[in-house]
Amino acid sequence: MKLRVVSFLSAAAVCVSTFATAQPADQAAEQARVAAEAREAFESTLPWTFRGVTYPSQRYFVENFKCGAEKFKSSNRDEEEFLLELAKGSGGASALRGGTINVYWHVINNGTSLSQGNIPDSQISSQIDVLNAAYGGYGWVFKLVAVDRTTNASWYTAEPGTTAEDQMKAALRQGTADDLNIYSNNMGGGLLGWATFPSSYARNPTDDGVVILFSSVPGGTAAPYNQGDTGTHEVGHWMGLYHTFQGGCSKTNDSVSDTPAERSPAYGCPVGRDSCSGTRYPGQDPITNFMDYTDDACMNTFSTGQGTRMETMFTNYRLGK
Repeated sequence: MKLRVVSFLSAAAVCVSTFATAQPADQAAEQARVAAEAREAFESTLPWTFRGVTYPSQRYFVENFKCGAEKFKSSNRDEEEFLLELAKGSGGASALRGGTINVYWHVINNGTSLSQGNIPDSQISSQIDVLNAAYGGYGWVFKLVAVDRTTNASWYTAEPGTTAEDQMKAALRQGTADDLNIYSNNMGGGLLGWATFPSSYARNPTDDGVVILFSSVPGGTAAPYNQGDTGTHEVGHWMGLYHTFQGGCSKTNDSVSDTPAERSPAYGCPVGRDSCSGTRYPGQDPITNFMDYTDDACMNTFSTGQGTRMETMFTNYRLGK
């Protein structure tokens, strides 16, 4: 799930402009300062506020609200790692190299106007274009096959794990495991979206899908998260990807070997951030990766390893299911 922090944005903007003019020595010092500030904020026990809602701490928010993607059981992760190792042993990531994914879009609104969530077909088409631009390099094509519109005040503000979410999905979900259902609504709690993982489909098929804030689609009002990459991020979870900061500074972190370890989420576009320093954790934080929490304008890539993981997860948990 994606839910990012407004209070960090002005600081991140300052960092970007500083890097543009700094000399190498100054730049290194600035990188260290940015990393220290991010670590201090994340590890602080002070109350933390996002979109008018105060949480016990930033860490509490990230671990419980930040992205509505499901919390994963160790048994699920062990199974996934086994499949990835099996794929390596067979000489390839999987039998699949992309494919066409049918998309069913469910517009949940509270009235007929755009401000009430009734986004037009043109914005939906633009969101599909964003997905195809992000995933096309890995062979994936998203094909919009149906759009339906539902006026329901309860579903319009549905949040993850609620009765409203269950009712909404039970009534509207279409297709099978390899079909993508996207629900757009005006979720509360400061969320931008949430998603289910591939390995959860067999346990609860009706729950499968992605939910995004209606104003996060291209041309929406949720700036700086209104270029469609909330959708890209949440579909990444649906394809089996973790956050780049999963597990913090550890060798296994997001289970992808070519994404540098990251202590905590990045916000804004903090160029040069390196929150897991030292020779054990080479590389600066992957702030341009779609699975971080940076601004839409900052994120623009998946790694090769993430592409491999998507193929393996889709083949084993979605294809033909």
